[in-house]
Amino acid sequence: LAIAVLLSWRGAWLVLPFTGAELLAVGVAFAMYARHAVDYERIRLFPHRLLIERMSAERMTRLEFNPRWVRVEAGLTPRDPVRIVSRGQSVVVGQHLAQHRRAQFARELRLWLMRCG
Repeated sequence: LAIAVLLSWRGAWLVLPFTGAELLAVGVAFAMYARHAVDYERIRLFPHRLLIERMSAERMTRLEFNPRWVRVEAGLTPRDPVRIVSRGQSVVVGQHLAQHRRAQFARELRLWLMRCG
């Protein structure tokens, strides 16, 4: 902004509107980032229930399943999401994981579900 003001003082006044547009774009990008900066996904396994909590853009979602009826489906490729399927309901989990960690996550979740049931 200081450089734009200096240039406009020297006669290049057209620099100011473009500087304003750039600052507006950066401000919007920061606002979008801040909105999703605290997104998380928490999976809790209890003896008789599987609880999935998601926070996305200040919106909390809770899903509860019976761990004995849950099936974990890993994708065919590392890019595919991990799904939890139970009684016709399908939920995508592990969205915040790196792609190369999703298969490992699916294996570990299956192991913990087998121990529960």
